[in-house]
Amino acid sequence: MAANLRALAARCTFAVVDKGRSLSDELPQQIAKIDIKDKGLLQELCYGVLRHLPELENDVRDFIKKPFIGKQRVGHFLLLVGVYQIKYTRIPDHAAFNETVSACKPLKCEHLKGVINGVLRNFQRQQAQLVAQNIQPDISKLPAAIAFNHPSWFIKKLQTGYPDSWQDILIANMDRPPMWLRVNTLHNSVEQYLTLLADAEIEHAYIDEKSSAIRLVEAIDVNKLPGFQLGWVSIQDGAAQQAALLLDCQPDDNVLDCCAAPGGKTCHILEFSPKIKAMTALDIEESRLLRVHENLQRLNLQANVIAGDAATPEKWWDGQLFDRILLDAPCSGTGVIRRHPDIKWLRKSQDIAVLTDLQQDILKNVWSLLKPGGTLLYATCSVLPEENSEQVQRFVDENSDAEHVSITSNANDIGWQILTNENSMDGFYYAKLVKKQQ
Repeated sequence: MAANLRALAARCTFAVVDKGRSLSDELPQQIAKIDIKDKGLLQELCYGVLRHLPELENDVRDFIKKPFIGKQRVGHFLLLVGVYQIKYTRIPDHAAFNETVSACKPLKCEHLKGVINGVLRNFQRQQAQLVAQNIQPDISKLPAAIAFNHPSWFIKKLQTGYPDSWQDILIANMDRPPMWLRVNTLHNSVEQYLTLLADAEIEHAYIDEKSSAIRLVEAIDVNKLPGFQLGWVSIQDGAAQQAALLLDCQPDDNVLDCCAAPGGKTCHILEFSPKIKAMTALDIEESRLLRVHENLQRLNLQANVIAGDAATPEKWWDGQLFDRILLDAPCSGTGVIRRHPDIKWLRKSQDIAVLTDLQQDILKNVWSLLKPGGTLLYATCSVLPEENSEQVQRFVDENSDAEHVSITSNANDIGWQILTNENSMDGFYYAKLVKKQQ
């Protein structure tokens, strides 16, 4: 018997929101239970519910007499899956009703069939009335968390950090992310690869002048990309592709990539600067280093891959100082919410202080591994100033041998903050620090 997609979506979103599991861990387990042709719909349902969670919760609130708790809790997420289908997909309403109600059996909550059917039909009638009367909901009267589908603590931090553009960031987080390509120039020039894309009838929308990153018009299966399995191209957001350029490795440099998994930046540095002396890719989670090895193998690149904690280099460092260090620090991930909407519900306000302490600790420890005159590039996929410009300013203030080097046209900027969807890129931050000669 085929698995019910709505039941799997309910289990997946329940595991993320109530159990704190990562969507990237949970979703593949559910995808493994279905035919590959249904993968897209299951992803759509899971991502959609997590993107619009507060709004969907608000949509069903008035139709439920008693909240679903305990063993019934998964039924609540089934209800959200049903409402999402009616509101945001082209699935016919009758199919959404039938499939969602049928999901009660595999979820072992058949006693909720009548309630779920009733709520969905009431919601559908309400939506039909609003359309018939041409009534647009006034989001200005809703709490910000519901209106913008983000947790209140995060909204407040954005309002403080970006008083003029906080709404733009929240709106951008709700978009579907674009697909960016990184051409392996050891095989083809960007121009040559564009010709290969054209021959394959794959349209591109934009080429970043700095990095030569290519943004496609539409996302496609990676196996349809010319030479993907041969290592001619990789998938990497345009913002992440700035790292190799900014690090600017020179021939015979000894390079360290801290917190390297899954290895995209490691591989880009090796492609961009093939004459470096050595590359060390470090990550604290040994399981995540499997992806680093896979990427290196596909791209036919070499690196010294080490499982170790950047905060305790004495446990893994061989004593050779590095000329260049990329520190892609552990962070809140708030710049990549559009790719990982579960971040909104997994990350908590109190996590930020813990992360900033960890970032500062790692920064201080890896700084000791850098040669005088060497360069450290600090990077995060966050849009929070506490993790970015404030973090770098604090480090420079506390370390007399650290000099901040401007990488934007404004010399007063502490680093380069890329906001979500700026030039269609993910939210990202870079700061370049040079160790002063003794």
